[in-house]
Amino acid sequence: MTQPIGLASDHAGYDLKQFVKTYLDEKGMPYKDYGTYSTESCDYPDYAHALAKGMEQGEVTQGIAICGSGEGISMTLNKHQHIRAALVWTPEIAHMTRLHNDANVLVMPGRYIDTHTARAIMDEFFHTAFEGGRHIRRIEKIPAQ
Repeated sequence: MTQPIGLASDHAGYDLKQFVKTYLDEKGMPYKDYGTYSTESCDYPDYAHALAKGMEQGEVTQGIAICGSGEGISMTLNKHQHIRAALVWTPEIAHMTRLHNDANVLVMPGRYIDTHTARAIMDEFFHTAFEGGRHIRRIEKIPAQ
């Protein structure tokens, strides 16, 4: 993989994002960090929009985003066209969201999963290919008309 993975988090997701960087380094996967860069309180939309714009501009094609519950950053990312951000708590959900939804942003809840679970989720997310077929038709219906 030569295209970097985009990363974004708020303060509640910062520590898990630091673990994600270690994971990506271990796998030899490059990344671009769109912030935040500390545990100081901040607003997740600022970093979600930065990641989405990076994807829209072709700087990155996939991303990992983290906030406390994963909900806020996921909602913000999904306001952008062609972003399919999936909130994932288990490896099984990571598998299905790639297989059927061709998710391009993995969202994890920083306050609710440990690093062991995050590793298993990322392994599944990055090793599962989109199935295509009937799912293409469904994905094409996602953008607002």
